[in-house]
Amino acid sequence: MRTRLSVVGAALIAAVGLAVSPANPAAAATSTPVIFVHGFIGNGSNWTTALSVFRAGGFTRLYTYDYNWAGSNTVSAAGLRDRVNQVKAQTGASKVAIVNHSMGGLVTRYYLEELGGSSSVSHVASIAGANHGTTYAGACLIYASCIEMYPGSLFLLNLSAGDETPGTAKYRTWYSACDGIIIPYTSTRLDGATNTNVACETHLGFLTNTSVMTQIRQFIAA
Repeated sequence: MRTRLSVVGAALIAAVGLAVSPANPAAAATSTPVIFVHGFIGNGSNWTTALSVFRAGGFTRLYTYDYNWAGSNTVSAAGLRDRVNQVKAQTGASKVAIVNHSMGGLVTRYYLEELGGSSSVSHVASIAGANHGTTYAGACLIYASCIEMYPGSLFLLNLSAGDETPGTAKYRTWYSACDGIIIPYTSTRLDGATNTNVACETHLGFLTNTSVMTQIRQFIAA
């Protein structure tokens, strides 16, 4: 009798375990809302390839964030905070993933480090991000965003004083020696992140690189 009860008990435990286990872990992973943040002189249309790659992998909650690229990154970061809160309210998700390109890296960093955004973000993927600035910004110093993006700016010094990968989010960057816009190209790398060196890809070429976009999709789904 005792043996029979043990068998029945084990069967019940197994049944309960099956009942509470996720029916489809892959579907749960791809339900993460993803917000794409463009760079200098960019807009949401820059993400056409990325959106296609993510949809092919089962992601459906995909959003872009457009902002005034000529203005201060602090203002753009506040707008990103509002966009994240909007997406969270719309989807019911507790966290979102952020994919950024170029100056979008600075917008994201300020949001995470200075505006408390790290508690609302699960993954950060920075593609050719100007995360520590670029000397190329010297060609556009008539804009507040470029003044902040130039190496040695007060904006960058303040960011560098903090944790580059705050919170529990997973961070990964993609950068290349052939970038041509992010100078030095190693500016994209973040302390505490997984930094991926891509063989000879241009700054804008990253946006249509399906291999990189697939890596990013897999990174967020993992």
